[in-house]
Amino acid sequence: MRRLAGIAADYAYVGRSRLRYWRYGSRPPAPIDAAPDAPPPVLLIPGVFETWHYMKPVRDRLVALGHPVHSVPELGFNRHPIPEMAALLAAYAAHRELTDVRIVAHSKGGLIGKLLLVGDAAEAGDDPSASGAARFDRMISINTPYGGSPLARYGLGPWREFMPTRPVIRELDEARHVNDRITSLYSEFDQYVPAGNSVLPGAENVELPHIGHFRVLGVPAVIDEVVARLA
Repeated sequence: MRRLAGIAADYAYVGRSRLRYWRYGSRPPAPIDAAPDAPPPVLLIPGVFETWHYMKPVRDRLVALGHPVHSVPELGFNRHPIPEMAALLAAYAAHRELTDVRIVAHSKGGLIGKLLLVGDAAEAGDDPSASGAARFDRMISINTPYGGSPLARYGLGPWREFMPTRPVIRELDEARHVNDRITSLYSEFDQYVPAGNSVLPGAENVELPHIGHFRVLGVPAVIDEVVARLA
């Protein structure tokens, strides 16, 4: 019964997130201007077929703490391939000359975020002071299918990108040199991602005592976990 109630609450959260689209509009608020002593900038990356509205509770808390929070409207519903979305966000950060960025990502967003960390490490090489390097400092992901999802074989279009055998999933799995810059938060039961598929060797892996894939984005205690790791 607890699991069924959790799944019902999960899809209720999806419904509320969809309604936010009509209440707040399609474009996210612009990031606040960073003061000299402001906390580091944060880049929010939602999951597949999600808009920034899904992560609004996270965004609101971080803005209240003074973080310049970036939600990129060009992501749309985040339905294009992971490398394409990562290139879009890398260009966004470079155009705005962002550095020391913390990434907070949900589901597919964590795969995109890890690819950004991999690209950042490659650009830095052996010299962390190299131009453009260390643009992305670390990432906190929530319910990200780092090992893919077995359910993806039954999906169509963008869903199939999460098949464990897909090259992008395999390549990201092999890129373990950035895992120590990642915190993976995952629900004790996720109807889309088996718990083991959110675990990264060498990363900080934290199981959350919650049910469902989406609702955790609005749970204050989960947002506390995110905030604690942004310092």
